[in-house]
Amino acid sequence: MIKGSCHCGLVNWEFDSTPNSATVCNCTVCRRYGVLWAYGKEGMDVRVSGHTARYMPGEHIGFHFCNSCGCVAYWRSINPDNDGIRRIAVNLRLAEITSISDIQIRRFDGLTSFKSLPDDGRCVVDLWP
Repeated sequence: MIKGSCHCGLVNWEFDSTPNSATVCNCTVCRRYGVLWAYGKEGMDVRVSGHTARYMPGEHIGFHFCNSCGCVAYWRSINPDNDGIRRIAVNLRLAEITSISDIQIRRFDGLTSFKSLPDDGRCVVDLWP
């Protein structure tokens, strides 16, 4: 299990297992937030707690951040999938580096092509100086 929390500790998330990868997206929102996303299903393999504010740049997902310290904690789909469960992605940068260091980085072009980019073999620890 991996756990993450905002800087002040009021917003928390838990991911039941170690994700296969962490996604870096270059869309207009994610590149400004500087986040590393790990994807799951809310209430199944990912649980969140704490009061958040939500920013919705469109009609599909909302970005949730702590009202106190401002850390981006996760995004969640606005509507559930056909199975009645909502997709969610937690910001791995809120976890301790020792619990996520070996997770492989995936790059996603959310700005122009909306496609995965080639892997370069780097892991999360390679992004930490």
